[in-house]
Formats: sequence, C-alpha cells, structure tokens
Amino acid sequence: MGFLTIDLGTTNIKVSAYSDALQLYAAESEKVVYRQIDDRVEFDAQEYFAKLMSAIGRLVPVMTEATRQIILTGQAESLIVVDQDGIPLRPGISWMDTRSSRECEDLKRFFPEERAYEITGQPTNNPTWPITKILWIKRHEPEIFTHAAKYMLLKDYIQYRLTGRLYGEYSIYNFSYYFDIRKKDYWQEILDWCGVRRNQLPDLVEPCTTIGPLTDDLASQLHFTSVPMINIGTLDHFAGMIGTGNVREGIISESTGTVVTLATLIGEPLFSTERIPCHYGPFSDSYVLLPVCESGGICLEWFKENFAEAFSYQELDDLVASRSSPGDVLFLPYITGTNSPDFNEDAKGVFYGIRLRHDRTDLARGVMEGIAYLLLRNLECLTRIGISADQVITTGGGSKSNVWCQIKADLTRYPFAIPAQSEAASLGCALIGAVSTGLFADYQSAVEKSVSLKKTYDPANPDSYIRLRKLYKVLYEQMLPVFRLDADTN
Repeated sequence: MGFLTIDLGTTNIKVSAYSDALQLYAAESEKVVYRQIDDRVEFDAQEYFAKLMSAIGRLVPVMTEATRQIILTGQAESLIVVDQDGIPLRPGISWMDTRSSRECEDLKRFFPEERAYEITGQPTNNPTWPITKILWIKRHEPEIFTHAAKYMLLKDYIQYRLTGRLYGEYSIYNFSYYFDIRKKDYWQEILDWCGVRRNQLPDLVEPCTTIGPLTDDLASQLHFTSVPMINIGTLDHFAGMIGTGNVREGIISESTGTVVTLATLIGEPLFSTERIPCHYGPFSDSYVLLPVCESGGICLEWFKENFAEAFSYQELDDLVASRSSPGDVLFLPYITGTNSPDFNEDAKGVFYGIRLRHDRTDLARGVMEGIAYLLLRNLECLTRIGISADQVITTGGGSKSNVWCQIKADLTRYPFAIPAQSEAASLGCALIGAVSTGLFADYQSAVEKSVSLKKTYDPANPDSYIRLRKLYKVLYEQMLPVFRLDADTN
C-alpha cells in the first residue's frame, strides 16, 4: 500500500507517490499557466484540474502498490467562483493578483486592522486576501456576483472535483481574511458587509481530515486498482513543517522559495505588539506563528534574470563563495514592498555602498545577505516574545545553496539545518496519510521514523557581521522618509 501526495503550487503542480515505509518512489509535475495583465493574474481552474489529472495519470501505471490515501496541500488564497453546478463562472484569481487595492482600503476603514488582527490573526489587510477580490467582483462584475453559488479557494475546488464533496479546512482559511481564528468559524460581520451568504462558502473542518473516497468515475478514468480516500491535508507551509519534523513547540523552520517564511508551533493564539501573523495550525487546536517575507527568494531570481542571465544558480553560488568575507554592498530586499516585520507597502529595493571596484558578484552576495538580514529581523521578533530554538530547519530552493546557508547562519547566529528529504511538503503529506490511516500513533513517532537531517551550517564567523547588522538597521530607518516621499509624489 502507499500514498499519493498533491502539492497545488503556484508555479508547478507536484504529485508524488510514497510507499507505506514513506519512501518516495515516483513523482510528476505540471507547470501552471497564468494570464497576467498589469495587476491582474488569472488562471483557468478547469485547466489546472486537467493538468493535475494528467500528472496523476502518468504516475498510476508505475505505482507498485495500491493507494491508501491521496493527501492535498498547496497555496491558500487563490479564489474560484462557481455556479450551482460547480462550474467556474470566471477565471480563477491568483493570490498574486493585486487588482483589489481600493477594496482593500475600503475594508480597512470599516474594519480597522488592529481589530481585524485580533479576529483573523493577520496584522494587515492587503489585496492578496480573497475577501478583497470578492468585493471587487461585487463592484466590477455584478452579473458574476449575482450568479455565484459558491466561493472556493483553490484547494477546496480540487478536493470538490476529486470527491464531489465541498469542504474547507481551517489552516487554509487563515488566509481568507474572513476566518475567526478563535471561534474556528467564518467572520460573519465582514461577510455580511461584503454581501456574502454563509451558504456560499464551504463547511469548515479540521486540517488533515479524511473527506471521503475519490469518485468512481475518476478512479476508473485514472485506472486505480482500488478507490483511494481523499485527505483534505493542510497548507503547504504547514505540510513542510511536518516534513521537516517541526511538529512540537520549540522548533523553528524556514523556507526560502519565492517568498521567505518562518514557522513555529504554539499552544494558543498569540497576538503581540510585534504583529506576527498567527494562524490555526495543522493539528487540532494548534497554532502557528508564521512571519512571511514576500521579498524573499524572488529578489535573487530578479537579480539573476536581469543582471546575471548567462549564469546558472550554481555558477552564481560559486562566484559568491569565492568572496569569503562579508560584502560591503548592502541590499534592502523590498522589491515587492515588505510585510513581516515592518508591513511597509511603500518600501523599495535599495543597493547601497556601490563603488567602482564592485561587480555582479558583490551585488549577488549583497542580495543573499539582504534576505538573510530580513530573516534576522523576524527571528529577533520571535525572540522578543519568548520564542527561541536551538537551530533553524531550512527548506526550499535557498537551502540548496551552501554559501547562502552559511551566510544565514553567520548573520543570524543560528545554526541552519537541512533535512535529508528535499521535498518537505510532499513528505509532510505522506506523514499526514500515515498518521490518519493508523500506521503511526502520532506525528512525533512518524517524524522519528521518517525525518532526518543531512547537514548543519553552524555560525562560523558571526562577529564578522556585527558592522553589517548595524548598517542594515540604520539604512532601513534612514530610507523611511524617502519611501514616504516617493509614495506621496506618485
């Protein structure tokens, strides 16, 4: 027997097959296609599902064991609006879409962020949230709004198509801005203000709930020898936590992909002056502090595509590693603004300290150090509210860079450990399946059996970054008036 895991990614859809012993033996992926015009980013939900079916279809013939469960994980905020028959009324709206800026500001006036933080766990209201997109549809596409039978998030839609049953789970709805984290229910007041009825939304269940079997039609179409059950799973960040062994308090995990995230489990909701996002976690009555930095790995991607296109990431790594000491080109990594810990939409990316002697290698190192400094700021916020750990478990594309991991360790003064298993979210899903089907009594025993660390980067020369830490702090503070002036004049 075994498990099939589905990661509904922003860039790729990943489907992986695991044995009962939680060994990965096959995987397939499909690239997601978007239609992007200015601030609008849309996708075809039915095409997305068809790509998922194609990936599963290629895996089933090579699977040597029957599938116990299919477990879902993935992105949260992407919105799909369907009619009474479950057919999308319009293209899906990606979480990357920012068309709803005005609606966001209107909601802030009626539901101040300070109050909303105590309800949703989210310190700021921004155009990422689905509630702002629903309000945009109401104002700009009234016919769609009138005929909308259900508002679904992407994982809801996929689970609905797989089972014919519509549910949402708490960890995904953290990202809707209409979920009350204390009550574990919808925030009806903001829904009423936007004109959304409760029966237009999925019933809510705990994360990692087994929903029901794959439909007979799909089981036949995909040639499964027995009909697998569908587990609703959890958010991709939380599946990644499970896949790295971050299943108890006192552990911090970090992922450097397009965005940078930190995650740590806590026992009850925590709303602090540090304004750290607080989420319902992957386990019953668990919570997660989840600082998210949207200006993360995307900064290095932007730098490579525009200033080092001829180099591979490995070649860029090798060049940066050739400069063994901390750089003297500083980079404020705010090319998409900044959320945690500053929540400053006016912030911009800044290179500082450039001289004639500097080249692209110095700038590339500056980008890596700037993102590491952003990690440090968030780790310091966690420390101030009493959250600490012996090390940080790091995943994502950034964890593949030896020099970047060492920079993070030296600049933050935390050891950075890399799991032996590279696909943490997929492994986390397999662990969810193994626990929910009784192969393991609990997540801790599953982790002890299945998760190990491959390498740890200890701080080798943290004192070498004392000067840079001070410079970064002063540079950001001194740039604040410039950011404000630039925003006021645009």
